Amino acid sequence: MGGLRALVARSIIGAVKRGMKEEPPVAKKAIPNEVRKQVDEIVAKFNREVLGGRECCYVTRYRGRFLYLDRNDFGNTGPICRLEYRGSIDRWWFAIFKYSSETYSDDELFPGDQHVDGTVEGAMRAGLEAYPA
Repeated sequence: MGGLRALVARSIIGAVKRGMKEEPPVAKKAIPNEVRKQVDEIVAKFNREVLGGRECCYVTRYRGRFLYLDRNDFGNTGPICRLEYRGSIDRWWFAIFKYSSETYSDDELFPGDQHVDGTVEGAMRAGLEAYPA
C-alpha cells in the first residue's frame, strides 16, 4: 500500500509543483526567436538582481523545444535544469538535473521545488536552492 500511496503522491506533487492540473500540449517546434530573446532578458535580469556581486550566473542553451539552464559557478559551468517550451513564456515544463545519474528528471522532489511555477525565474530560484552557489 505504501508504494502505491507514494506513487500517487508523487504524481500529484509533480503536477502541483508545475502549476498545472494536467500536462499541456507539447510544442513540437523549436523555441521561437522572440521567446529566446525574452528568456535571455529574464536570465540577464536574474543574474544582475539576484546573483549580482557573486561569481556565478545562469547561462542558457537551446536545443529544439528545450531550454537548458546551466550555471557558471566560479569558472565551472554545469547543468542545473531543463525547461520544455509549452507554447507560452510562463508555461515551461521543468526537469532538474540529477548529478547522481547525469540525467534530467521531471518527477523528482528536491530542495527548492516549491519555486517551480512554470516560469524561467521560478526555475532559476529552484535551481539556486537545489544547487547553492
